[in-house]
Amino acid sequence: MALITGKHALMQTLRAEGIKYVFGNPGTSESAIMDAIEAYPDIDYVLVVQEGVAMGMADAYARATKKPAFVNLHIETGLGNGISLLHNAWDGGTQMVLTAGNKDIREMAQSRTDLAGITSNLTKWSAEATHPDAVPLMTRRAFNEAKSPPTGPAFVAYSANALDGQVNTDIFPSPTPYTKQRPDTDAIETATQILATATNPAMVVGDRVAQSDAMNEAVRVAELLGARVMSSSYAEVNFPSSHPQYVGPTRLGYGEFSKTSPPHDAVLMVGKITDGYYMFSEPTLRYFGDQIKLIHIDVDSSSVGRTQPTEVGIISDPKMALADLAESLEAEMSGSSQEEAKGRITKLIAENEAREFSWKKRVSDRWNAAPISPERMMGEISTVLPNNTVICNDAVTSSRALTDAIPTNEAGKMFGGAGGALGWGMGATMGLKLANPDKPVVGFLGDGSAMMTIQGLWTASVRNIPVVYVICNNGVYRVLKINMNAYKKNILGQDPPQSQYIGMDFDKPFDIAGIATAMGIHAQRIEDPTDLKPAMEQALALGSPALLDVIIDGTV
Repeated sequence: MALITGKHALMQTLRAEGIKYVFGNPGTSESAIMDAIEAYPDIDYVLVVQEGVAMGMADAYARATKKPAFVNLHIETGLGNGISLLHNAWDGGTQMVLTAGNKDIREMAQSRTDLAGITSNLTKWSAEATHPDAVPLMTRRAFNEAKSPPTGPAFVAYSANALDGQVNTDIFPSPTPYTKQRPDTDAIETATQILATATNPAMVVGDRVAQSDAMNEAVRVAELLGARVMSSSYAEVNFPSSHPQYVGPTRLGYGEFSKTSPPHDAVLMVGKITDGYYMFSEPTLRYFGDQIKLIHIDVDSSSVGRTQPTEVGIISDPKMALADLAESLEAEMSGSSQEEAKGRITKLIAENEAREFSWKKRVSDRWNAAPISPERMMGEISTVLPNNTVICNDAVTSSRALTDAIPTNEAGKMFGGAGGALGWGMGATMGLKLANPDKPVVGFLGDGSAMMTIQGLWTASVRNIPVVYVICNNGVYRVLKINMNAYKKNILGQDPPQSQYIGMDFDKPFDIAGIATAMGIHAQRIEDPTDLKPAMEQALALGSPALLDVIIDGTV
């Protein structure tokens, strides 16, 4: 054991955990940490000038590396700026350890903020180290909490006296999370009996598929069943987008699933059930219909059976559960059931061909639109992207055009924000680049989301992080207009809806290219669609950060 200060115990714990980057913005309450980090050149402090940028960077970096990321913000003021994107990390189950310095514990009488209380609703575990002995122990526990299934963010505050005081301790890392849970064999057997005899099964995948590296197993089960595959969330690549059985996202809670024709008789849900991004869902609705038998696989026991009648709940690592289920189905499905599954796949192939034709027609119909249509923007850019490009999808209402134009068939190809808080993509694009230094990284951002954390361009410039930002600049909060139309129609009964869209138009549209130029980043404003390809080729070739500010159609 060695006698060291709490601040050095913290840094040595980070080293033991394999931390390469500290994402942060310091203040006086972090002075001890900033002093200590000088002695650890192997740990790189990534300075941001707005806390949401650090949160976005850490979120995407952790998800891309499948390891915890470390963030350090400043007391309640800096921490408050990061809370919005902490919501995204919580919703998506990101392995993140968020920290902040705090006043000396002896200042309780003078007024002292309960930082752990601020973050408690959006973390798996939230606490404060108020004694030097607690610094390494609580930091290690935070890492353990973050990476143990179901994964998610943890928070630790450090009081000034805990960082500057001395502790006699050994430093060792939190355990490798060999905590993957195998499924119950009886549950697999019962699920097999239901799915093997289903006449029109469906499969709904969520982000837990990607988190457990279970895409291949998900494809195998889907193909055995001949099931139509939908996604309840697609913030990571959970199923190959070009697979003939994948039909795209479904918003559970909006009745979309039950409108499928012919109706499904069994559903295999893998991962967290989410009701969709937009408001005005029906919270008492049975998402899958009254007669459908639901089999739900998730590592989080609290999510299974929470809101939906569930025939079989399987608490397990999705990869293990799907592998066991595939083996069971192969052994139990009769020859006639296998032939029926092949027949369903043939029909789904025809449906997907029709969808692809519809998309191409939509692109063609809007090809010469002015301003540029999102479909043409994504179509033009897709033709020049290298095959190994990693996509950051924060395009908001242009996301459908993005995913239609750029196939995502490989794990780690695309990452999107979970939780819905704007501002994620600016930092996330850089976080993905730090995690993928040998691959091109392109971030597609809505203008409204980009402006939430536009200060991230400074970090990209100063550190020369060679990412390309594509701004889908439609001059409005288009997502709010879509929601307002839904409110007017569904709640107020206006058909067609009529609105003044107060607070949703940018009366002075953002010159994001101008902002980027001022930050020292190569930028180009694009209004002519024929400029898209050469501009993207130039941006990719620079070897330094670049931004394309594309003026697109924002009508609803």
